[in-house]
Amino acid sequence: MAALQTIIPPAAHPVGEVPPIEEEQLTPDQRDALKARIKQLMKEQDAVLVAHYYTAGEMQDLAIETGGCVSDSLEMARFGHASKAKTIIVAGVRFMGETAKILNPEKRVLMPDLHAECSLDLSCPADEFAAFCDRHPDRTVVVYANTSAAVKARADWMVTSSIAVPVVQHLKDQGEKIIWAPDRYLGDYVQKTTGADMVLWQGSCVVHEKFKADGIRELKAQHPEAAILVHPESPAEVVALADVVGSTTQLIKAVQQLPNPSFIVATDIGIFHKMREVAPNKLLLEAPSGGRGATCISCAHCPWMAMNWLSRLEQALTTGHNEIHVPAEVGARAVHSINRMLEFAGQAGINVRGKSGD
Repeated sequence: MAALQTIIPPAAHPVGEVPPIEEEQLTPDQRDALKARIKQLMKEQDAVLVAHYYTAGEMQDLAIETGGCVSDSLEMARFGHASKAKTIIVAGVRFMGETAKILNPEKRVLMPDLHAECSLDLSCPADEFAAFCDRHPDRTVVVYANTSAAVKARADWMVTSSIAVPVVQHLKDQGEKIIWAPDRYLGDYVQKTTGADMVLWQGSCVVHEKFKADGIRELKAQHPEAAILVHPESPAEVVALADVVGSTTQLIKAVQQLPNPSFIVATDIGIFHKMREVAPNKLLLEAPSGGRGATCISCAHCPWMAMNWLSRLEQALTTGHNEIHVPAEVGARAVHSINRMLEFAGQAGINVRGKSGD
């Protein structure tokens, strides 16, 4: 009888120093002047703005005012593809710009700041990930949307949080074993839900991994009527407390549709802008988290998302800098892992529009 193979889960690549959160300081007159200038430049350059739910409210508002969209990364890319605009401006983090370029290789893709990274992406360098996958060729490679173009190019499937469970369940039913990357918490949630044989890359989101179950319980005791909304990138003990576990779009819908008068929200607080828009009479409470040294009550905001400033967007349009480039051969391979998910969603009748789960 052959000995069982022991696979040691790969350690995440160190993310390095996380930048401090810096918010743009503008007077009302400066903000109005910048927005007017941006709108003029966008019109001249035939550009559309797509913004993520976690960016500043004024950036989200600008996207809507100019005919763009506010959503998750996959829908941002698909909206840009559907638009006739020649330039897509992506207000988010770098992997979102790359996804937009993969799905729209013929268009120019700009970002306000190319230093806007993602800890999940940084934790999974393409070369290290490819080497691990090569050592286990019997496993199907499934990666989360929060990865670089090169990692998507190495994958068999890309998934969003809204479709991760159905895809992995399908693969398990086919008898396949899986390598999952990069988020260990989302991977753990999927593994527990499906029972699939999965090896998890040990990455994590610097925002979601800081939510604290004890703090959420204390807040729930103060607001017993509140529903707890949790993104599955959070630790298992936090997910276990949730009334709703879901992607950003699913959490926004929960605020809109559930009868509860208040909600404890365990995801990036940038989402509150859209939640308040769709449910203005609901009370939104920030889920407690521990920051550096566990010193903050709630610091649930991505410092890289916070880099999306109006002034940087204006500079990108003025200079043409901060353009996203994806090598053609990488994009051609990466698009297959994305399209495989979209085809599966279509066949299964699963809607993944606006549900990238980041």
